[in-house]
Amino acid sequence: MVKLRLKRCGRKQRAIYQIVAIDVRSRREGRDLRKVGFYDPIKNQTYLNVPVILYFLEKGAQPTRTVHDILRKAELFKERTSS
Repeated sequence: MVKLRLKRCGRKQRAIYQIVAIDVRSRREGRDLRKVGFYDPIKNQTYLNVPVILYFLEKGAQPTRTVHDILRKAELFKERTSS
């Protein structure tokens, strides 16, 4: 099973997170299937590769709670229901 999850990057006390599609059996810093965006909580910036995220969601990928909140703030689920 594939999940959309956050992968920590950056330096100490200055974390940024990549949003990745990853197998559920992999650890947090493990090998990902594809990078689909990033999230910087300090600058409150988000970049999402929407077509790739929608592809993984259609194939049955489950976002974690935090990634789900990020996608909801970006109004990604409104696009998905209207299509």
